[in-house]
Amino acid sequence: MAFDNLSEKLQNIFKNLKGKGRLSEADVKTALREVKIALLEADVNFKVVKNFVASVQERAVGADVLNSLTPGQTVIKIVNEELVKLLGEKTVEINLKPSNEVTVIMMCGLQGAGKTTTVAKLAGQFKSKGRRPLLVACDIYRPAAIEQLQINGDKQGVSVFTMGDKHKPLNIAKAALEHASKNGFNVVILDTAGRLHIDEAMMEELQEIKDNINVHQTILVVDAMTGQDAVNVAEMFNEKLSIDGVILTKLDGDTRGGAALSIRAVTGRPILYVGMGEKLTDLQQFYPDRMASRILGMGDILTLIDKAQAEFDETKAKELEKKIKKAEFDFNDFLEQMNQVKKMGGLTDLLGMLPGMGRQLKDVEIDESALTTTEAIIYSMTKEERSNPDILNLSRKKRIAAGAGVDISQVNALVKQFEQSKKMMKQFSGMMGGKGGKRGKFRLPFGF
Repeated sequence: MAFDNLSEKLQNIFKNLKGKGRLSEADVKTALREVKIALLEADVNFKVVKNFVASVQERAVGADVLNSLTPGQTVIKIVNEELVKLLGEKTVEINLKPSNEVTVIMMCGLQGAGKTTTVAKLAGQFKSKGRRPLLVACDIYRPAAIEQLQINGDKQGVSVFTMGDKHKPLNIAKAALEHASKNGFNVVILDTAGRLHIDEAMMEELQEIKDNINVHQTILVVDAMTGQDAVNVAEMFNEKLSIDGVILTKLDGDTRGGAALSIRAVTGRPILYVGMGEKLTDLQQFYPDRMASRILGMGDILTLIDKAQAEFDETKAKELEKKIKKAEFDFNDFLEQMNQVKKMGGLTDLLGMLPGMGRQLKDVEIDESALTTTEAIIYSMTKEERSNPDILNLSRKKRIAAGAGVDISQVNALVKQFEQSKKMMKQFSGMMGGKGGKRGKFRLPFGF
């Protein structure tokens, strides 16, 4: 995740604080100097860092803190609260009109920020909430922009309105609105053109759309990996167009994360969503408190629960529970469970949401490829073998290994893990265990 380096540095600073029985004002100031350096190295805006550290110091050097029984933990609590305040305090929803009216959202941003993909991701979010979104191809300049929007729209099951690249974006937007009104679409999302950098022609085109169409929300898409450049872009777009919010993309990448900590403070505009991967489902609503918790290494259990609930099938879960209690759990059930985990995201990301796991996983290589290998082994089994693993003799295992392109020892290991886990699941229904080492491969039951 973007904040891994910052998170590790902050945790080390606070570990030293918690190790002291009492804190002096000098202790706090020394710790906050280190916090300041860590934030600057994470590419957080200098003014934002200065104000943040000043706010924390003002609260942390009070007598109530220094004389408390757990001063180190109290300082951490203050830092957490100030981080939440910095990130925006409250979760902000995109303001939509009632479902019997049409909401117009104009998406803007520089080329390469992932705007067109984000447009489709956002449409998927609205569709899942019962809305009827219409994507509008207003980028008539970038080669294949229209085709990309159509492909992503098809994947999301969302309609795309296009008039090709021979009409003005304003005229396309007007025609799209008329089409939406006649055909029952209640969210119109304009995918406008990006540029390699901010220029007057682009801004004038966007302003022309806003001057002639009732745009209800103007949302900027910025690449978190560009650091302070993302903040500068956000500041300029807000100055020219008065944006309503920001969507940060590529927050799962190897970036320092400073943009996320700076944009809200610099522009006064909220972060609405964050892109956490390339898949069209990898768009998460932004929760300031959850993000602050992850930055400080406290985990993010609520987002993990949200992910699980989004993929949760209550009927299948009840059927599975009955099978586990009767020891009837088979490889078909396991495949179903494995697919649920895959839909929720990578194992590294999921485990990183557990409190304290970020540091523990630092030197551990998560063997994500084991999922694919396990899947190949199971698909090489016959239906009968999947339903009744007890019939797996040596000759059957050799055939399965050859079909999956693996060694027979891997088939034996999977069957053994399966049997052990089957016994464990019968005893502890719904619980999941794992094994880990300080270094090397990290595996969960069933060969994950």
